[in-house]
Amino acid sequence: MNPQEILRGIYERAVATLNTTVIPDPVIRERVDYVCRCMSNRAGARLLMSCLLGKLDKPGVDPRKPYTEIGGADSFSGRTYDERFLTKFINEHRLPVNITTAFLTPTLRNIDHPLTTDRELIGRPRELYKKTLELLADVFEQKIAADVLFVETVRVLLLLRDEKLARMNSLLKALKRTGGALPLSSEAIVTLISQHLACKNASRLPVLVVSAAYRAAGKCLSERMLPLNPHNAADLQTGSLGDVEICLVGEGAVVTAYEMKMKRVTQDDIDAAVVKLSKASNKIHNYLFVTTDVIDPNVIEYAATFYEKTDGTEIAILDCMGFLRHFLHLFHRIRMNYLNAYQTLVLNEPDSAVSQTLKEVFLALRHAAESGE
Repeated sequence: MNPQEILRGIYERAVATLNTTVIPDPVIRERVDYVCRCMSNRAGARLLMSCLLGKLDKPGVDPRKPYTEIGGADSFSGRTYDERFLTKFINEHRLPVNITTAFLTPTLRNIDHPLTTDRELIGRPRELYKKTLELLADVFEQKIAADVLFVETVRVLLLLRDEKLARMNSLLKALKRTGGALPLSSEAIVTLISQHLACKNASRLPVLVVSAAYRAAGKCLSERMLPLNPHNAADLQTGSLGDVEICLVGEGAVVTAYEMKMKRVTQDDIDAAVVKLSKASNKIHNYLFVTTDVIDPNVIEYAATFYEKTDGTEIAILDCMGFLRHFLHLFHRIRMNYLNAYQTLVLNEPDSAVSQTLKEVFLALRHAAESGE
């Protein structure tokens, strides 16, 4: 069987045994459950599936050696299996793992030795990598067959997917039941989103705060937003000027760029922006920093000095919640369009950018605000 056929068979077996584990060993079961349900790091499950697929496709390989740099007939390219076959499989069945290969994460990049249990992978949580390596060792030592472990992994991921969908549907239904209430005020929306931004691991949210504004009011402004780049993509990789890029309707050239900061904007940040502006292929009207931290007046003055130096590009620093408050009052009559746009952006982000917990927290906060609880 080729890898696609192997994956099809694994999925069918996982669905057939969805509510019944196929692994009698409680220790191995616990390891699989931990790796699949570790919400703070989704790379472990994807690494495990890549190694298992390699083993099933070529039974002679060692599942602990998913790097060709290791050498020998029993090593293989786990990244190739990951990107060429697993990506489509994961997307097709909406499995809750990383949307990109595990082999480009810092912990798993540039390794030239077997993933054996006597070597510690430097990553968090440590227990995730420890248990993943133990599972690979279980297969190598023939304590469990690769296909049986793969079926169990996919089975747990499918259960996790369905549990998440059930929670989301429940929260969305609760929101619909409050739909007849008085629409939230602009200030209530500011409070709601500020509470959301105060949650842990919310670094992607300021990007969505600004993006939602253009989703809601873009037609009024005759401006449109370019598609957002992945949250972990550097500007140097994408060639973009900022986190959010705005064009005039009917044109393709960026005229406004926003760069989000969850910390203070410094003079070094301004200098880096000027370098990017000097390399831009067209005239940029505004380069705007949006920060959730305190704004230094000296940096504001420094940024203003570049208007003439750049021949008319304004560089400015905006407070994130100040931006939101002004926008909502300026476009008061479409404030609910803004809130709905923000919700859609939050829910559509991959879990690696906006965690499932953050998504559920937003829906719960909105329900509490709209129901008066």
